[in-house]
Amino acid sequence: MSEAIGSTAPKTSASTALTPAKAALLVILTTLIMGTSFPVGRIGMAYAPPFLLMGLRYILAGGLMALLLRKRPLPKRWRAWSRIILIGLFQSAGVMGCAYYSMNWISSSESAILTFTNPLIVIVLSAVLYGLSYRLSQWIGVTLGFAGILLTFGWHMSLTPGTWIGFGGAISFAVSTLLIKRWGNDFEPFVLTAYQMLAGGAALLLLSLWTERPHFTITAVSVVSLLWLTFACSMLQFSLWFYLLQHSDPAQTSSYLFLAPFFGVLSSWILLGEQVYWFTGAGGLMIGAGIYMVNRRPARKKQAASLPGVSDHDQV
Repeated sequence: MSEAIGSTAPKTSASTALTPAKAALLVILTTLIMGTSFPVGRIGMAYAPPFLLMGLRYILAGGLMALLLRKRPLPKRWRAWSRIILIGLFQSAGVMGCAYYSMNWISSSESAILTFTNPLIVIVLSAVLYGLSYRLSQWIGVTLGFAGILLTFGWHMSLTPGTWIGFGGAISFAVSTLLIKRWGNDFEPFVLTAYQMLAGGAALLLLSLWTERPHFTITAVSVVSLLWLTFACSMLQFSLWFYLLQHSDPAQTSSYLFLAPFFGVLSSWILLGEQVYWFTGAGGLMIGAGIYMVNRRPARKKQAASLPGVSDHDQV
């Protein structure tokens, strides 16, 4: 879930760039961790309701990160803190709150596929809200991606409330991406990560008190699930993603996010025994192809981006 935050990381010089083999290994590891958060969360929901489980995850992860970063400079104005809180409401509370709540109706693999359609939604919102223009291949990618969503659910989206809730999480992910593109440069990335998780976690705990009967059954499985979500799927995942974005081409690295729902489906099959239908796999491949087309830049524009004075915005 860290594409939005990572998108603000500065590019590094070629001398510090990762080798292709190391970059590929880290991308696979990072997206694998992203994917496992869905079935592991589904397991954890047997011992705690979804909003409480996510609230605990982000409060623990954000609190530990804030403790480790206690010597870093913090924002001094309320306006800056209000922006961090707003980002946290969309990035942490909105995305994973919807994703986990949707699993009351749909499988964890379907929830993963829906959540990671956010790059497709970003391009639509950017065109509608900011009037940005995109290449024909990008619009073909958006069309292919949304066709993949329909195929993934057997063309019966309206029959499942969880589908719309999961899709709401993807929209929340896209909104947080746009907010961080607008405000992210004002914050140190890891400080923003820690405190937006705290804000999102606090909102989820309040939502749990309002809508759920909060309880957490302590067993070996529930504790391991919570620890995996906290340390691996939050702290380690964010750290690896930032490292990748800081030592490689962010646009190119982001195009590999389609691996996350693939690993989500695969890990759900391994950990939960969820059946994967042919149309689910085919739809996932279409979504992955669509996201790749949206993020892929022509070779001549990749070369232009490396020239002085050429920004990412100019490459759209």
